[in-house]
Amino acid sequence: MDNCDTTACQSAREIFKELEEIYDEHNLYFQTIGSVLEAANALEVPQRLKLMLTQPKNEIMVHCPVEMDDGTWQLLKAYRVQHNNVLGPYKGGIRYHPEVKLDEVKTLALLMTMKCALARLPFGGAKGALRIDPREFSKDELMRVTRRMTSALGDNIGPDYDIPAPDVGTNAQVMAWMADTYINFAESSSKVTARGVVTGKPLEFGGSAGREKATGQGLVYVLDALLPGMDIELDKVSCSLIGYGNVGSWTARLLQKRGTTLKAVMDHTGAILNTNGIDAEALATHVQATGGVKDFADAQAVDEAAFYSTPVDLFIPAALEQMVDLEHAKRIQCRVLVEGANAPTTPLAERYLLDKGVEVLPAILCNAGGVTVSYFEWKQNRQSETWDEEVVDKLLKTTMTRSAERVLEMSERLGCNMRIASYASAIEHIDNVYELRGVFP
Repeated sequence: MDNCDTTACQSAREIFKELEEIYDEHNLYFQTIGSVLEAANALEVPQRLKLMLTQPKNEIMVHCPVEMDDGTWQLLKAYRVQHNNVLGPYKGGIRYHPEVKLDEVKTLALLMTMKCALARLPFGGAKGALRIDPREFSKDELMRVTRRMTSALGDNIGPDYDIPAPDVGTNAQVMAWMADTYINFAESSSKVTARGVVTGKPLEFGGSAGREKATGQGLVYVLDALLPGMDIELDKVSCSLIGYGNVGSWTARLLQKRGTTLKAVMDHTGAILNTNGIDAEALATHVQATGGVKDFADAQAVDEAAFYSTPVDLFIPAALEQMVDLEHAKRIQCRVLVEGANAPTTPLAERYLLDKGVEVLPAILCNAGGVTVSYFEWKQNRQSETWDEEVVDKLLKTTMTRSAERVLEMSERLGCNMRIASYASAIEHIDNVYELRGVFP
């Protein structure tokens, strides 16, 4: 079956032909830009904007020689893709994953541009990755790898130019190493604000209160804003989750406090089910101790088919890209699919779910809490301030609620689904800024 049978995909093919690129409808980047261009076409924005959004401004690749604990050496590949910075400095996470590819990083950078624009943050979109499995590296090896990569990126990152953050396979400790490495290269006049080169740092080293839970907290605020309009109450619904890392575990724990029942969870170690409810806090403790949901005592192990087939109100993919394909979508029994991860749903799966009456809440809306609190951290670093968690949560709720309202308004205006509406709101903002600034020179 053709993955791309819309007018937008034809538009995408035409633009890539103009750029002398071959359009591949099975490629994640091309699928994503196809949806972005569908939104751009609905708004009738200038052709120049569509051209500029279609490809990133910069694609950086570095190779990092690193000594392992046993004295051997590895040559590791790292990427940094800077998609667009018309709204402000590039912003986006750095992931450590053994199967990462350039097109995946390009996709995530594009989504960061859309995410920041939708939330009206003064950032552009970027993303980075190092091709390693961090679970196979010691702490000292990870430190050397991180410092080597940071020095190799050099002036391609900086608090006024490009600000990385944690992503899959990285955490606050990795950000601390990145910041410390960068500070040691910074000029003395800029060392005070140099730690703002990354966000998601430990609280003791310039991090922000509320940053660890930020993506999950932002997702809950979006649900607060949108579910009442669907006649859904959080304290009366059930959910299932793909992934129980930072985003998944915090989402589950925060929803549990609101009365939501967690029925099923799947990660790289397996899937578990308890129709009476899984204790999200206990599961988080188990995952921290063992590395995955497998063998959690208060739930039964199930296969992938049983996990996807479990009836729930909210189905929340919060792991990697394209975790919900058409075959999975045919099994899913939910009222709303909530994208906690970036690009977790394939176009075919989304069309199938929408045709079945399932609402799909897009990632650039649902998981923007992380970059929003990263913005707050960046501001605190620049101003040498520390904000209370209550202040951070209040500002986050305001930002997420306004973003949800923008998507609803655009959906009604264009008569489109939530994903196209979210892209359209982001693109309209970017277009307005280009109209004001022009395209230099």
